[in-house]
Amino acid sequence: MGRNFSRISLLGAGLLTMFLACRSYGASGDSSPTTVVIDAGHGGFDRGGIPGQRVSEKDMTLDVARRLKSVLEASGYHVVMTRDSDVFVPLGTRTAIANSNRNAIFVSVHFNSATRGGASGIETYFYSRNSLALASAIHHYVVGGAPSGSRGVRRRGYYVLRKTSIPAVLVECGFLTNPTEAGYAQNASYRQKLADEIAAGVRSRNSVGSSFSTTRVATDETIPLQPYMDQTKVTHSKKKRSKRSARKSSRHKKKTSSKPAEIEARVASSDWGG
Repeated sequence: MGRNFSRISLLGAGLLTMFLACRSYGASGDSSPTTVVIDAGHGGFDRGGIPGQRVSEKDMTLDVARRLKSVLEASGYHVVMTRDSDVFVPLGTRTAIANSNRNAIFVSVHFNSATRGGASGIETYFYSRNSLALASAIHHYVVGGAPSGSRGVRRRGYYVLRKTSIPAVLVECGFLTNPTEAGYAQNASYRQKLADEIAAGVRSRNSVGSSFSTTRVATDETIPLQPYMDQTKVTHSKKKRSKRSARKSSRHKKKTSSKPAEIEARVASSDWGG
């Protein structure tokens, strides 16, 4: 009887420990410990942004990524950086790093740019449906903690999103071509705030993401879930077209055709995501 009681007591203690551990994870919105692969956009000879842009995107993304690493590690996450210095890392290498980590998520940090100086706001991108909850949660927190407006959560086929086999998002933390948002980005306390909010989204990705349907996000904006149209090829929804429309398409292509080098440059630029 005494031995049986001891075994029952040990079993009870073990179950209690497991229960408390589960409660601890549940309180933070996490269902399990995980690895976070942080991708600081651009780097090295690639400054990011557009020609003539005063604030270098590669420097801003690296600083936010480093701060995010510190915040997540303090919360018990294992963090892997695709780059931790001012070096150029090919897109294929970045996704290979992400896919080599099991039970991981991928967060790519970027800042936006535009030829129109008034363009502003924060937007978050995803590609696969298993990334929607993560994108919704990160966007929810970053927009909530930043003075910039929301441009929504959007589905796009950026290389680092469509080539990853784990949940992956790309967050654009504002426009460096907008004087006001560029001023925010150059403030160390603001970059720390961005890191804190992205981390909050990572921690709460399950609880926040589950409170929205698959077609709505934290900003209550509809997500365009149409297939991604790669710039290197065009698919048509209709298998058959009339001869007349085919002739029109052929004439239009002749008028708008570009040199191969120009097409390659546009495709490479679109893959970065900002």
